[in-house]
Amino acid sequence: MLAWTVDHSSPSLLALREVPDPVPGPHDAVVQVRAFAPNHGDLESLPSLPDGTIPGWDAAGIVVAEASDGTGPRLGRVVSSLGPDGAWAQQRLVTAESVGIAPAGADPDVMSVVPVAATSALRGLRRLGPVLGRRVLVLGGTSAVGLFAVQLAARSGAEVVATTRNPAARERLVELGAHEVIASPSDLGEEVSGVLDLLGGPHLARAFARLAPGGTLVALGHAAGEEERFGYGDLFGDAGRHDRSLSTFFLGAETDLGPDMTWLATEIHEGRLDPVVAAVRPWRELPDVFGAGTGRSYGKTVLTVE
Repeated sequence: MLAWTVDHSSPSLLALREVPDPVPGPHDAVVQVRAFAPNHGDLESLPSLPDGTIPGWDAAGIVVAEASDGTGPRLGRVVSSLGPDGAWAQQRLVTAESVGIAPAGADPDVMSVVPVAATSALRGLRRLGPVLGRRVLVLGGTSAVGLFAVQLAARSGAEVVATTRNPAARERLVELGAHEVIASPSDLGEEVSGVLDLLGGPHLARAFARLAPGGTLVALGHAAGEEERFGYGDLFGDAGRHDRSLSTFFLGAETDLGPDMTWLATEIHEGRLDPVVAAVRPWRELPDVFGAGTGRSYGKTVLTVE
């Protein structure tokens, strides 16, 4: 089969090569990959991966061989799959624990956005507890996870505040459910009960300062690429700053993701959740689409596999 593999001799750190077909164990099903949606973390990790690694956390496709032990998805089903690598290939091994089952007739291109972006937003929002009637800040609202988080928080009854530094993106965030759009946590008029942070760095520290008593900040992403620094007094609990918490998050440590991915796939397929797909391109264009100097789009870029 063909797969994109890490190649440190290439300017893009990637090469499209013939590699052996995956050999399933008794608990593995084989998926013919139809589409994958690279994540910021996938691309950032390329320099640290050994040559020959097939990168990619999430992909969607059709089950072409069932697991011999009877577990996992059935033959012919469209599935969204999640794993720490192996997605950028024509075939991928999956287990019952690593897939969401899409509805009949679901488009694999759209389903490819479910595993990392949509599932991270859902699990991160749950860390905040009940948000009905509460103000929630989505810090980095135009990231793919942020766009899903805005929708899910609004559907959960939250008063959603989203950040973006691009005024042109304001209308899109409002369309997805944001009640207010600001440029920075420093612009908040009132405190918030919860924060989903996709940026990190000084943005995280400023957002933490605007948490109401008992509020929680979930560090979902680190797109800013900067250090988080707290000054003396920033973590004091007096003057109405008590019981605030900061929670780190790693999707790979989350358990029982299959039902959540299945639910998200259904919500997207039936039109109740916008898949935030910004572009669909052939997978052979991967290095050009995500190469140095290319602009970031608001939403996911999906690559289709022939």
